[in-house]
Amino acid sequence: MFSLIKPFIFKIDPEAAHNLAIKSLKYNFLPEDVFKVDNEIILETKIFNTKIKNPIGLAAGFDKSAEVYNSLFKFGFGLIEVGTVTPKGQYGNPKPRVFRLERDKGLINRLGFNNDGLEKVSKRLKNNSPSGFLGINIGPNKDSKNRIEDYLKCIKEIYPFADYITINISSPNTPGLRDFHNESTLQNLLKNITEFTKKNNIQKPLTLKVSPDIAENEIGYTIELIKKFKIKGVIISNTTDKNRENLTGIHKNEIGGLSGEPLSKISNNLIKKFYREIKGEIPIIGVGGVSSGLTAYEKLKSGANLLQLYTGMIYEGPGIVKKIKAELIDILKKEKIKNVSEIVGTGS
Repeated sequence: MFSLIKPFIFKIDPEAAHNLAIKSLKYNFLPEDVFKVDNEIILETKIFNTKIKNPIGLAAGFDKSAEVYNSLFKFGFGLIEVGTVTPKGQYGNPKPRVFRLERDKGLINRLGFNNDGLEKVSKRLKNNSPSGFLGINIGPNKDSKNRIEDYLKCIKEIYPFADYITINISSPNTPGLRDFHNESTLQNLLKNITEFTKKNNIQKPLTLKVSPDIAENEIGYTIELIKKFKIKGVIISNTTDKNRENLTGIHKNEIGGLSGEPLSKISNNLIKKFYREIKGEIPIIGVGGVSSGLTAYEKLKSGANLLQLYTGMIYEGPGIVKKIKAELIDILKKEKIKNVSEIVGTGS
């Protein structure tokens, strides 16, 4: 069905099309069985001591204000991450701010953490319990005078509804946010968060979402700080505001974060570098260019325990999860692998 309506959707402004998708998902009538495939048990995996049905997740950025996560779970995702949520609701950057790169199968966005804010999101989560494994991605407001305090406010309010919380320090669309990748700045942030969660007896797993554009010398101390402050996972990676050389789309030089197929190898290489140093101690969630069973397989082999996608669903529609599951199962069976977790890091 999506292949039939895609030409019409792609004539609409990308953000308008996204808003239309969110509205339609509020009335989602498709049963979950439509998206199931045979032999799914081979895809069962664990994250933070919880068994989930498969390692394929939806990245933050699609359901920014936690409006349709339960409809999205019906598509077959093993986990979903909502947000980025900020303490106050904000409009984000001026429009237009989302650009399709169809020939590159990519997307550039400079949305800027547009969301309904902590109070509204918390109310939705309270009134609509998640039907699957849910992560909540948090960040500071653009005009915040104390960004660390913003992270703490979000953690305190949303932790009862989350299976894990993602500390987003890596969006290129909030000025100065990536300064948190600096060693002393990151140490100060994680120290404050750790002390706050301990003081308030908040025991939800925390993950850190990093930029694909970090320098080689930043990897080592980032891992050391993740271990020191007992951060439970790392998400690799957010969008890139570089790497435009090989793009062909007319919007390739728009300011913002690039996602989709052009990010695939970049994120895989960074996952490999983290995996070699982490050595399985901390789970990695791999993001960037997941659109098929093969791209999922490559990311898992690079060292990712779990995967997230977003741009792939823009181009292929809700059936993408079913397609990835079926193709990944075929690959695993041909390789005589009994469970998906066995391949993690084998190609790093």
